[in-house]
Amino acid sequence: MAYGPYAALGFRNYRFFALGFLLSALGEQMLDVAVGWEIYQRTNSASALGFAGLAEALPVMLLSLLGGHVSDRYDRKRILLVVQVLLAASSVGLAVVSKLHAPVVWIFVLIATAGVARAFKSPARSALLPQLVPRHLMSNAVTWNSSTFQVASMVGPMIGGFVIAAFGKYSLVYALNAGLALSFLACLVFVRAAPAAPDLTSEKSPNSAQPPVREPLSWHSLWAGVEFIRKTPLLLAVITLDLFAVLLGGATALLPIFARDILHTDATGLGWLRAAPAFGAFLMALALAHLPRRSSPLNHAGPALLWVVAGFGAATIGFGLSTSFPLSMAMLFLTGVFDNVSVVIRLTLLQILTPDKMRGRVAAVNYVFIGASNELGAFESGITAAAFGPVASVVGGGIGTLLVVLIVMRLWPQVARLRSLD
Repeated sequence: MAYGPYAALGFRNYRFFALGFLLSALGEQMLDVAVGWEIYQRTNSASALGFAGLAEALPVMLLSLLGGHVSDRYDRKRILLVVQVLLAASSVGLAVVSKLHAPVVWIFVLIATAGVARAFKSPARSALLPQLVPRHLMSNAVTWNSSTFQVASMVGPMIGGFVIAAFGKYSLVYALNAGLALSFLACLVFVRAAPAAPDLTSEKSPNSAQPPVREPLSWHSLWAGVEFIRKTPLLLAVITLDLFAVLLGGATALLPIFARDILHTDATGLGWLRAAPAFGAFLMALALAHLPRRSSPLNHAGPALLWVVAGFGAATIGFGLSTSFPLSMAMLFLTGVFDNVSVVIRLTLLQILTPDKMRGRVAAVNYVFIGASNELGAFESGITAAAFGPVASVVGGGIGTLLVVLIVMRLWPQVARLRSLD
């Protein structure tokens, strides 16, 4: 079996998939900076930033289970092709709204439209991955997926902030995102995904494997992913840990407030702040890919997971208390370092413990709990900041994250006993 830091990239289908994912994520990161900055500049309201997160979270919460069922029932690649068109269309709508200076409520409507697309995109994208690389390279592929996302998260916010500062046009950022969304579609055309096999142990694609049986749509089939996670304590513990860490410890939604009112910087500075966690996560992802297996945190996955989530909470507290731009950058950098280890462990466990016929539905549950919690965390942060101030909101969230680690250690002691992900 072939190992090595670049093993997953040796597969043509995965390379096209990763390139498309990179381009799409790059545009989405640019868009997030532009939307947050435009909403805050037009409303001067922390609550408005929170409601922007809620507008995206609600469709994800309501439709992700259906999205997971659809990705287990129909061709995952075709689902991705359709949702990329919808994401591009919503970005074009944002460009028109911004150009015409239409009411802010239309921004929320289009954010919700993108949320509908993401409710179907994330389960399909996650479930497609095991059809592109062998099972024994899954953690390597997940690590490179994380690296790809972090590259986009580094470069995207800086480009978005620069474009806004240089040209003063949010609509230009939205138009660029539409083009990058269609670029993912173009890359997917060259992906030839084979049916995944549960016992993949070689580099050969499982062309002889049979596709999963298509279950009819029912409440039982929709709820099957939730039941699977509930009956798999290790997955339940890991998802719970990340859910509350993201829900309580995320400061991203409040960055426009910190940038303008506390750190006294502009859109370019906001772009750097948004990029700082990705810098940390990218460097950690490279380290995870290159470290010898015996010395990697992934070889002591359970203890590492608990430590890095605690570190994420501590760095979040440090950011909330900082009034220095360099110190704030350093704290955000550390949140990315810690978060990347957590993401790789969670997503690897999700892939290797889930049968292929349920991967879409289990990925959908993960996205509801983790992906939507980013937006719900934004809502919580915005409302808390409006009531108690942004500093109290961020520091309180960091303290809450540390408490969650202690609770998970108490309820699921098997997490601390988890060792190698192989």
